Amino acid sequence: MRIWAIFAICFSLLCAMSLPARAQDQSWLQLEAMNDPASASERASAYATRFPDVEGYQSGAWYAIVLGPMSRETAGERLLSLRRENRIPRDSFIVDGSAFQTQFWPSDAAETVVTPEPEIAKEGVVEPLAPEIVAVDEETLNQSRAAEDALSKDEKKALQTALGWFGFYEGKVDGAYGRGTRASFAAWQSANGFEPTGVLATQQRAELLAAEAEEKALYGFDLITEAESGIEASLPMALVAFQGYEPPFVQFAPRKSGGPRLILISELGERASLAGMYDLLQSMEIMPAAGERAFGEDSFTINAANSDVISYAWARAEKGQVKGFVLTWTPQNADRMARIIEVLQSSFRSVGDKALDPGLVPLDEVARQGLLTGLTLRKPAFSRSGFYVSDQGAVLTLARDLDSCTEITIDGDVTATLAATDPGTGAAILSPAKPLSPTATATFTTASPARGSEIVIAGYAFGDKLPAPVLTFGRLDELGGLSGEPGILRLSAPVLEGDQGGPVLSATGALLGLLTGPSTDPAKALPEGVVFAADAATLSAFLTANALTTAPFDGAALTTDALSKSALGMTVRVNCWK
Repeated sequence: MRIWAIFAICFSLLCAMSLPARAQDQSWLQLEAMNDPASASERASAYATRFPDVEGYQSGAWYAIVLGPMSRETAGERLLSLRRENRIPRDSFIVDGSAFQTQFWPSDAAETVVTPEPEIAKEGVVEPLAPEIVAVDEETLNQSRAAEDALSKDEKKALQTALGWFGFYEGKVDGAYGRGTRASFAAWQSANGFEPTGVLATQQRAELLAAEAEEKALYGFDLITEAESGIEASLPMALVAFQGYEPPFVQFAPRKSGGPRLILISELGERASLAGMYDLLQSMEIMPAAGERAFGEDSFTINAANSDVISYAWARAEKGQVKGFVLTWTPQNADRMARIIEVLQSSFRSVGDKALDPGLVPLDEVARQGLLTGLTLRKPAFSRSGFYVSDQGAVLTLARDLDSCTEITIDGDVTATLAATDPGTGAAILSPAKPLSPTATATFTTASPARGSEIVIAGYAFGDKLPAPVLTFGRLDELGGLSGEPGILRLSAPVLEGDQGGPVLSATGALLGLLTGPSTDPAKALPEGVVFAADAATLSAFLTANALTTAPFDGAALTTDALSKSALGMTVRVNCWK
């Protein structure tokens, strides 16, 4: 008996030596399991052309093909990423390796070759490995139907909900299986390598529900009713944690460094408040200038990105309240965030008639204007003025230092490019990234203005501190520079630096020039109020040379109100970002 005991111990040790060493937190992604070792080795070899960490282990009567080992967290992230790229079967799941027995892949006889696929990688497209059709031999179609009929209504609803979670079902969750549900079942079966019968076998139902539960657990989605803000939504509580109230925001900070940040928006107001929130969010550093913007009748969406951060914001004005959310994350987490946005939007709703109380947390005016919500406001390197010169939104402004900007925007949120510059006048043409519809454009006159006549300068004299341009009144002193240089106007007007680049208009509303600055010679200190402008004729020639047709002044003098409306309508704020 003792000999047999010793033999058993030795056999156990030999088995243990054939198993991989596994730490407690090690995990694998199980892709497939087959009952034939030759077929399993063939499939493992196919996967090994795409993945460098393919392994194969016998697990009971089955031969499992897995990727790993890796940490549990890495396994969860990789599972979601590979599923969305359609590079692994959708019923792949995470295992801890406790059921692994002998390793059959890679073997001494099998050589693992990883092909780089350079052409596919350049295009950003990875051809997915075709999933095998999995036969569910344990259950006939009639047995599957019978098992389905025995489900409770709630169990049937759960399957519809799971289908919807993965994007296969968009109908009503009612537990009634009509054509839509059957088509969704078939689509899910096809995507996961099963025969598309439209009736889920018992094993398939279990896999669908397990996959949904696993993905939800990774995010920690929980339906939260935030009483102070009057918002209810499914929030990813495994990734974010409540931080505090800073009206009009409820802040949720990332649980880990580099994780997502979530902000709920809640305030009283109508469309004007919605527009104010739209402008405020775009002034923050977390909201890059590049990206898509859409401002509608009662809602807005911002989808902005740069190399460091991606931000998505959505809000709606309804029943006297503005409510929405902002989600920010790093580009490395892009796959994960798409699911969060989808769940947030589908579950988001206003609860009751309450919005966040502005007095919930006392903030002084400096905090509100400077560090609102604890997020740094995005500040341009410099701001100046410009004005529309075409119906499609081309802008004329001062060229100085614009070539050093990494990004140029018009009126805060419209990206523009530096299309052309004129060294002689110092003017520049900005081309918006998308066509615009200005309320007014400059009209050019061929008549020479009279010395001593009244002029009007429109500009963002105070940069970003005011939401609209201001008008400054002055006098035309001379046609020409200090040494008689042509194409220059000398003016007397109390302008500020932010006015530079703005339009100089006659009292009748015709464009006289573009404000260039206080001196054509920086070495000379001139009396206060002496400034210069490039004249309209020279500007017109510059625009014509760049295929922009200038609108002629019709000679009809504008009323004071009409002049003000036209001047303010054509003037824009030009921001330089670095």
